[in-house]
Amino acid sequence: MTKKENDYGVIAFNAINWRNRVLISTCTEGLVRFEWAHSRFGQVIPVNWSAQGFDIPIAREGNVIGYSIDDAYNLITAKAIELNVDWVVLIEDDVLIPPDLLVRFGQYMDKGDEPVVSGLYYTKSEPSQPLLFRGRGNGPFLDWTRGRRVTVDGLPMGCLLIHASILQAMHELSKDYTTFDGIRLRRVFETPRRVSFDPKTFGGVNRQEGTQDLYFFDRVIEYGLLKKCGFKKAARRRWPFLCDTSIFCRHIDRQTGRQYPAE
Repeated sequence: MTKKENDYGVIAFNAINWRNRVLISTCTEGLVRFEWAHSRFGQVIPVNWSAQGFDIPIAREGNVIGYSIDDAYNLITAKAIELNVDWVVLIEDDVLIPPDLLVRFGQYMDKGDEPVVSGLYYTKSEPSQPLLFRGRGNGPFLDWTRGRRVTVDGLPMGCLLIHASILQAMHELSKDYTTFDGIRLRRVFETPRRVSFDPKTFGGVNRQEGTQDLYFFDRVIEYGLLKKCGFKKAARRRWPFLCDTSIFCRHIDRQTGRQYPAE
């Protein structure tokens, strides 16, 4: 710290080497519940905390103004690289986070050995199922106890801490594209929607569909990005990503206010 007198003759402190530690971002359709605003802006703030905020509008049904969910996450990635932050926190606008989320995530940042950490939340359905995955096409992973740290190979994006070096590395490997309003981005995040024809099955159709979150984590593993970014311990695990199930969130229906799971 340095100090100098301001225009009023009062000694003021001027921070040098200010660190952009974390970017906190939300992709939103524009309408949020009071419950969500209360949980998001009622957070306990860690001591000596440095954070930037960056929220992105996404298109709603019947309204073409706004970005796709892929665009939104790619814009967040570009902003994280621009600001040169160490970490990114993603909070979706229908996930109610616990009041100490930033404190809990801050502890993982301080330790620095887990590149991806998620809170626990469930699908908006009955029955409501946890969004934790080991493998693809085999349903959610259920063999765990609430309060434990669970390793997986797939997580949702609704309450997520990720080291920015992972996003930077994926950015360097991804192709360019242009949004509807002329912004040049990289396809770090993409929702897979592909159809191909198989001549061996007399014109049979192969269809691949999924979500941008699982597709992103599949690519992180495929390209070996954890090891490349220095997270060798996580890279050696069969299930490299972490869910801290003690960080319990609720999934809320924006229209009705119903929360999941029901208990």
